[in-house]
Amino acid sequence: MTLFDDTEIFSTGTGGKKIFDLPDADVMLIDRFFNKDESDCYYRNLLQQTHWREYEMPMYDKIVTAPRMIAWFEDKQDTGSETAMPELSDDLKTIRLRVENELNAKFNAVLLNLYRNGNDSVAWHCDHTGKSGPNPIIASVTFGETRIFRLRHKTRKELPWVEIPLHHGSLLLMAGKTNNFWEHQIPKTTKKILPRINLTFRQLNR
Repeated sequence: MTLFDDTEIFSTGTGGKKIFDLPDADVMLIDRFFNKDESDCYYRNLLQQTHWREYEMPMYDKIVTAPRMIAWFEDKQDTGSETAMPELSDDLKTIRLRVENELNAKFNAVLLNLYRNGNDSVAWHCDHTGKSGPNPIIASVTFGETRIFRLRHKTRKELPWVEIPLHHGSLLLMAGKTNNFWEHQIPKTTKKILPRINLTFRQLNR
């Protein structure tokens, strides 16, 4: 896949760590978790070397093509199946190790999402927990264009939405009860923007 690449315009944010004071949630953001040179390198490598694919999903009473592209990787496991998922690349393993050391957590799978432009998005949802347990730890790394990440409480409608800009090289943690009580989305934008690559690391129970 060949997409326009101008990493010079990507914003790495203001830097530092922020813990969000939210009920029923454990959310933390680290801007510049990866420095600019590291982020540029990972962005280019993942953009060009990942086997991105479209996928279909149900929406109301029909099947539609999701407005983004994905790739899924897992640690190698001896299941005897010929349909085992691809194993993490060296870059993904290096990124994962940095994330694990920061969060004191372990991850054995990662979902990559490619938002090609402002028309690509993800609707309000909470992540599936079937293989990750009731209180999953989800670590989200962003490379590329800054996109707004929104959170809203599922039942407490009086609480305002939370908007978090996810910059080039940032790390976002959602842990504890967050996924049970909050939904999140990446909205569309009419701005002309470059691609964003998002990595969500998780621990699957097998």
